[in-house]
Formats: sequence, structure tokens, C-alpha cells
Amino acid sequence: MNDGNENEFSHLLRLDQIHGQSLALTADTEERAALAVRFGLQAIDMLGAQLSIARRDHRIELIGEMQARAVQSCTATGAPVMAEIAEPLRIDFIPQPDHAPDAEIELDDSACDVMFYDGANIDIGEAVAQSFALALDPYPRSSDAADTLKHAGVKNEEEAGPFGALADLKAKLEKDV
Repeated sequence: MNDGNENEFSHLLRLDQIHGQSLALTADTEERAALAVRFGLQAIDMLGAQLSIARRDHRIELIGEMQARAVQSCTATGAPVMAEIAEPLRIDFIPQPDHAPDAEIELDDSACDVMFYDGANIDIGEAVAQSFALALDPYPRSSDAADTLKHAGVKNEEEAGPFGALADLKAKLEKDV
């Protein structure tokens, strides 16, 4: 359900209505198709999350589990590669810090799963969508990618590395003897 927000999987919750509840989100066909375009995927067959949300002063804590099935493109061949995701989510929504628009914001390692909110709502759908994108393999490979690359003359890491070059030199020297 897109609530007038530009995000494809927008599910806004008003801050004043968060008092510790559980909810389930499931992207419909239209939302999955729009997210597939946004993330450069062939398809998203399923995207959902079971979530608990609680207020901790100005911090909103989102904890749960995300499940997804998607079809990525092999980075070598373009062939479809199935991706199945089932992983925990933990996101803290905190107020947008007051700073100049061009100022840098430093986050430490504990702040990796932090989203900012400004106003009276948080978008838990967008949080799930971004977590989904981060969970995808950035370099998916089909089962025949190595053979396809080899047939095209592309060397694998072992052949292209320094020891591969030495092996080629050794083979050339042995032929010359």
C-alpha cells in the first residue's frame, strides 16, 4: 500500500500511535514489481516481514524477521539467479539530527542499522525494502558462469593472479626445452 509517499513499499506509522505492537507486512504484486525495477532485479516473487515495534523515548525500535524470494541477473551471463532471504531485522529510527545540509554525519559501527525520521511518521515499509536490497548478493553468479567466462577467454582469479602468470611462464619454458 503506497500512502502517497514516493517509496514503492511505503507503510507509514504515526509516532503517536506506536506503543509496542506486532505487525506483518507483505508487498503486493504492484509493489514487488516497482521494487524490482528500483533494485535492478528480474523479479521479486515474495517480500514480507514480521515485526515488533516499540518506542524508547525518541528512538523507535523495529525488530523482526524478513523473508524474500527474488530473481537476480548473473553478473557474468545475465542468466536468472534465484535469491532466497530469511534474516533478522533490527532497525532503530532516531530523529533527524540538526545540522547544516552539507555537514557530514559520522556513524559508528553500532549505528549501521539506523534510519532517521523527520516529522510525525516512520516508514517501516521503506526500512524493509532497504534491508532487502542490502541482503541481496551484490555479485550473483549462475551455475554455468565459470564455464561461460572460460569459453569467452576470461581468466579466473587463480589464472589471472601472480601465481597464474608464473604457471604460464613455467609451461612456456617447459615447451621451449
